[in-house]
This record gives sequence, C-alpha cells and structure tokens, in this order.
Amino acid sequence: MKRPVTPRGYAQMRAELQRLRAMRPELAKAIEIARGHGDLSENGDYDAAKEKSGMTEAKIRDLEAKLALAEIIDPARHNSFNRVVFGLSVRIEDVDSGDKRELSIVGADESDADRGWISCESPLGKSLIGKEVGDTARVALPGGSREYEVTEIYVQAELFSEGAAGEEE
Repeated sequence: MKRPVTPRGYAQMRAELQRLRAMRPELAKAIEIARGHGDLSENGDYDAAKEKSGMTEAKIRDLEAKLALAEIIDPARHNSFNRVVFGLSVRIEDVDSGDKRELSIVGADESDADRGWISCESPLGKSLIGKEVGDTARVALPGGSREYEVTEIYVQAELFSEGAAGEEE
C-alpha cells in the first residue's frame, strides 16, 4: 500500500538513508577493534558495537521500505484549494475557544507538531481531509471532542519543495 509523502519528506528520508549507509564502514571497524580486545563473551565494547550496528541496519531497512512504498505528492501542483487534501495547509479556528492554528497535512513519517505539520493519518488530519472553507471538522481527542472551523486553505510550497530538504530552522 502506497503511503503519501511530500517531496521534502521524501528527500529527508533519502538523505537519512544515505547518512546511515555511510556509517557502515565506521561501524564495521568499531566491531573489528572491539573483537581484538579479547574474549567476546565478556567484551562490553564488542556487544555495544554489534548493537549499534544492528540498530543502524534496522533503521536502514525501515527507511528502504518506507521509500519503496512512498507516493510523492507535491502540494505545489494543486491547482484548486477548494478542499483540504494531502499537502495543503489550513487555518482553523477552535469553535469553542476561538483559538486559531495553522496546520499542514503531511505524511505520517514527516509529521512535526511543533511546526504544525500533522499526519494525514492523525485524528485531526483525517477529520480535516475533504473539508471546505466554512466547514466544521469534529475530532475526538484524548481531552474530549473538539470542533474546528476551516477558515482558509492554501499551499506552503516552500516547506515542501525538494530543495528545502536539507534546511533546518
């Protein structure tokens, strides 16, 4: 099953995969050095090096699988902002409190609540998909049910372009 991802999210996963793959020679050397320290049954350095290598290989396999299943959806290509869809950003207002938020709907592997990037698979993300300006989205959250009115739908292409993948705030 394909999983949606923005171009930026895809580029970040590829960069992380390349970084992890580049660590392989260093990890193999650490294992070899630790192996030279003697009895492997009581060698903490060897165990630590093997564990780090195993964790890195697991991350590599995970990223390879995610990239293989990724369906890149570029929000800059949307020509209509009538409905909330993957990759678009929204301004919402809490119906009860009047609090306003700006959110971008992104893939599960690139969500970042501090930046307002919410997963399309999250309860709020799911409730916003398909809504139009003026519509109210009801979402069940751990603290209770909330209602949010969609006040604007737009694209923040600069956040999702492949060229921005290496930039950090």
